[in-house]
Parts: sequence; structure tokens; C-alpha cells
Amino acid sequence: MPRGPREAKGLLLSSIRSRDPTIVLEPKALYRTAVEEVPEGDFEIPLGVADVVREGSDITLVGWGAQVHVLSAAAEKAEAELGVDCEVIDLRTLLPWDRATVEASAQKTGRLIVSHEAPVTAGLGAEIVAHVADRCFLRMESPPLRVCGYDTPFPLVHECYYVPDELRVIEAIKKSIQF
Repeated sequence: MPRGPREAKGLLLSSIRSRDPTIVLEPKALYRTAVEEVPEGDFEIPLGVADVVREGSDITLVGWGAQVHVLSAAAEKAEAELGVDCEVIDLRTLLPWDRATVEASAQKTGRLIVSHEAPVTAGLGAEIVAHVADRCFLRMESPPLRVCGYDTPFPLVHECYYVPDELRVIEAIKKSIQF
């Protein structure tokens, strides 16, 4: 799931050319808000390869799509206000997802927060947290956390209350650091 126009083009071209079936999800909110340069030439972004958007040493924040912008803003605020150096990872693709990059980062920082817009129950964040807990347990300084949507239907007019925002991510960062 792309976080912006450049990612959308590269992932879409990779998906079209893939020998495997692919589904491309595009966050509608990015149609109105994303602004960045997109190369005119042909290029692909490999499927299943995450992007470390921001290097950090204290905590790993994992997301995809529009949520990467929320995580990046929270990382900036956490550094300025709390002195916490956050690593932000954009998964880019949900299946396959880049286990190696997430594992390496979680082992480096000892902390993990996964954030996505879907409900907390049965979301991909649960799979990522379970995988990291299984593979990195002895290196973790605190339990992996999820910052997700609520387990309830919501009307579109209340989306701003439902979708995880910077403040909810900051609260999760504080909880993890203070564990």
C-alpha cells in the first residue's frame, strides 16, 4: 500500500509485471493530500521490500500507506519532546511483508509499535507483533504494541476519531519507553 504518488507508481508497475496475482490498495486520502515528485521514466519498487523511512535507535514504528505519515510526524515529535529516537519503517506491501527488515530493526531498538487504520482485532498488526514476539523475544525491552482503529463500525464523518493519529502514537511511544 503506497504512502505517496512515487511509491504508488513503482508498486503498481511491479504489480502489473509480477507473475503472481497482486492486489493494489490505494489510500483515498492520499489523492487529496500527497504532493511529491514522480519520475517520468519507468521504474519498479520491489514487492516485499520495506523502506526504512527514518533511522532511529530507541523504538521501531511500523506502518504502511497514509499511516507512515502519521508515524513520521509522531517520530519527529517524540524526538523533540521526549528525546526518543524513532526508526520508521514503511512495509510498502502487506503480503509478502518484509520480515527481515522489521526483525532487524526490532532487535536493534528493543521496542516495536505497529500502527494501521484497520480494527485492532484480526488486523495485520497482530501478525507482525506475533512474529516479532516469536523471533525477537529475548531482545525486546518492552512488549510490542499496536495502535490501530477501534473494534467498532464508524460513519465516515467520524473517521478522524477512528483512524490512529499522532497523539495516539505518542502515547504508545511513552508507554513502551516507560515499561
